[in-house]
Amino acid sequence: MNRKKFTAACMMMICFLLIGCSGVSAKTSISYTFSVETGDSVKITLDTSDGYSMTSDLPFAISKDDETLSQGTFITADTYYMYVDAVNTQENIELLESKSNNHVEYIFWCYSDTEYDYAILLKDSNTGILLGNNISRESAEECFERMQFTVIE
Repeated sequence: MNRKKFTAACMMMICFLLIGCSGVSAKTSISYTFSVETGDSVKITLDTSDGYSMTSDLPFAISKDDETLSQGTFITADTYYMYVDAVNTQENIELLESKSNNHVEYIFWCYSDTEYDYAILLKDSNTGILLGNNISRESAEECFERMQFTVIE
């Protein structure tokens, strides 16, 4: 009798584990390391779950379901600051966000309600990234949030 109860309890536990883990989706990513003309090597990692992908050709592109969403290219720190000045002074440009964290400093803006762009400066580096998206604000934000940047030393 104890063996039957033990077996039943084990079966129930396995069922609970299978049911509890069935909603967990696998997180996948792809990384490319680029040698940039500033002298830096920059690793870009993209969360590729939900059908997202990235090409390694410059300018690099982020797509979902074979539709290009965002394109990116490398810029210098001086060019990054030129974009910051332009966003703060040009008409038809709306600054949507300006932030800094341990790895990057960035600005996010909209140009004439048709283009959503990020200028990203990698901390402790002379390298930046310009990331453009002409789909939507949400699409631009989703692509950016899926990316991680690392300067390889």
